[in-house]
Amino acid sequence: MPILHFPGEMIPGQFGPISRDFDCNSEFFTWIMRIPAFSGPATLPIEALDLQKVSRAALIASVAGDEDSVAAAVAHAPDRFVGFFMVNPLAEDAPARVERGLGTLGLRAVCLFPAMHRYHLHDPHALAVIARVASYPGAALFVHCGALTVGIRKKLGLRSRFDVRFGNPLDLHQVAAEYPALPIIVPHFGAGMLREALMLADLCPNVYLDTSSSNHWMTYHPGLTLTDVFRQALLVASPSRLLFGTDSSFFPRGWNRPVWDAQIDVLTRLGVSAPDVALIAGENFDRLFPA
Repeated sequence: MPILHFPGEMIPGQFGPISRDFDCNSEFFTWIMRIPAFSGPATLPIEALDLQKVSRAALIASVAGDEDSVAAAVAHAPDRFVGFFMVNPLAEDAPARVERGLGTLGLRAVCLFPAMHRYHLHDPHALAVIARVASYPGAALFVHCGALTVGIRKKLGLRSRFDVRFGNPLDLHQVAAEYPALPIIVPHFGAGMLREALMLADLCPNVYLDTSSSNHWMTYHPGLTLTDVFRQALLVASPSRLLFGTDSSFFPRGWNRPVWDAQIDVLTRLGVSAPDVALIAGENFDRLFPA
């Protein structure tokens, strides 16, 4: 019953430029995969999902203007894929892209990366985008907070002009309170800002935490273990607001089984019941994004 989080790696796809953020869970569901746009012949990773017994996956267009490739993938397998897409609120076409993505293309969530695009979540442009997302019943908001790195850029020695000062989860409190029906997803337990993410989740019942990645950010907190993280997240957010994820890349590594094994081991040692594990592993995702 696994879910994966695929970060940015390139894969050819039969639907043109495929950008994906892809998180999947086995007998349960998915959680996110991100890929830069890439053109060329390819196949969707449905076979990989089947191999891992993954029921559904969220595909995230993480490059500006790449919503069409994700929409094509969703149209190809609407029972397997849920479409997400990135928006930079500072771009002139941001409002129009939200309307087209959630409306015309039928995608389900808008992804914000404030540290990447260097804006505050209380910036009027960001608030305008969030208001548009909230106006679509069934839509969700995915906001990356905390430390942000892009693996492929690091490997290539490319400079990233990210500013983590813009990634404080507490900056979401205003919008989460203003739009209580809007699900807001904070990945990686806040990616180094666990305390702030837990405060936000405690104050706002529409905030969800995803568990994806190796959670390397724990090294910022001396002595903190994955067991500690899950214990506090379960206490504050409850099993009904945790979304399982890994940080798997489809190519070349494939599904990151050790992350799944480590997280399931933690849940087992914490004595989390099978029904609650099922919620975390996929039923929460299914509730947010019904097929």
